[in-house]
Amino acid sequence: MNLKQIAKDTAKTLQSYLTYQALKTVLAQLGETNPPLELWLHNFSAGKIQDGEAYIQQLFLEKPDLALRIMTVREHIAEEVADFLPEMVRTGFQQANMEQRRQHLERITRIDTSHPSPHPEQQTSSDPNSEQ
Repeated sequence: MNLKQIAKDTAKTLQSYLTYQALKTVLAQLGETNPPLELWLHNFSAGKIQDGEAYIQQLFLEKPDLALRIMTVREHIAEEVADFLPEMVRTGFQQANMEQRRQHLERITRIDTSHPSPHPEQQTSSDPNSEQ
């Protein structure tokens, strides 16, 4: 397991996600101030946002002012979430793992009453008068 590569891949994914969030923010702003530009950006962005850096490069070729705006917004978002993100991720995984383990334990310990045991002779009786 190459932890450094995992960290780099995670950072790239997070960067692309924050680019997507910045795009959503800018689209909302443009929807209120410049609907035709919002429609253009929406159409331009369709199917291109998977790789945040490639998206920004393409946007720079078309509308540099929008590329700069999205970069500024994503940087602001990153600064705002960077401090508490590591703890939230750790806590989220711990809680999710605990819930998954709880559900698994419930599944494997659930007594199935719809199918009686195929070997009734192996069941013990609580009746003292019964033959064993």
